[in-house]
Amino acid sequence: MHETRPSALATSETPGHWLLAKLGKRVLRPGGMELTRKLMRALDVGPNDDVVEFAPGLGVTAKLTIARGPASYTAVERDPQAANIVRRQLVGAAQQCVIGTAEDTGLNDEAYDVVYGEAMLSMQPPDSKIAIVREAYRLLKLAGRYGIHELCLTPDDIDDKTRKEISKQMAMAIRHGAQLLTTSGWKELLTSQGFVIGDSATAPMHLLEPRRMISDEGLLGTLRFARNLLMDREARQRVRAMRGVFRKFGRNLSAIMLVGVKAEQP
Repeated sequence: MHETRPSALATSETPGHWLLAKLGKRVLRPGGMELTRKLMRALDVGPNDDVVEFAPGLGVTAKLTIARGPASYTAVERDPQAANIVRRQLVGAAQQCVIGTAEDTGLNDEAYDVVYGEAMLSMQPPDSKIAIVREAYRLLKLAGRYGIHELCLTPDDIDDKTRKEISKQMAMAIRHGAQLLTTSGWKELLTSQGFVIGDSATAPMHLLEPRRMISDEGLLGTLRFARNLLMDREARQRVRAMRGVFRKFGRNLSAIMLVGVKAEQP
């Protein structure tokens, strides 16, 4: 089942990532472009690699991947509107964006060298998280690499009351469920499905902070976003609420990138 297109929703009900995109924000990853680039370096995509990206969104990371010249690139996107955005960036028969879900892509078993997804697992319930990681494992060849870039709770021993309050207030602010894991939790999710943890890195959750905005969007992009925000009172209230939650729980929120390597099943 596809998500309702953002154009069909009122501003008050539009999921946070789509609202930010509508306002002109291109980089919607929690650790920004810096952590995305670290993920790309860790995945080390080369000319012999067949690559799958789950939920490419606006295609920002797709551009970085394609620039590395992989043997093939396949994006799996559940939203037809987003898929069309990504397709405009693809060239050649070896690059495609198919409609599907990360839980059930319909792609061939053990046919790919690299699979990755960003800012998607955090918003999934536990069963869906497992299904997505299991699907990545199915798609990968032995020793293939699976990369994630997600929101992360900190510290590892965060108490249940704070964890639940963060999930509750995040869901209210972004109009989407959010079930976040700690660093140990994300690693356990991957290892439970047969991956061996390789590279990892973290970054502050500063998605809507001015310095990160300028770093990710550039000065002109940031000014464009600010102008659009000033012209839309309801959107401005929504963004203020999102930033307020991010700041309130700043000590307990970060971004994480992990790369798991497909190991032989015991």
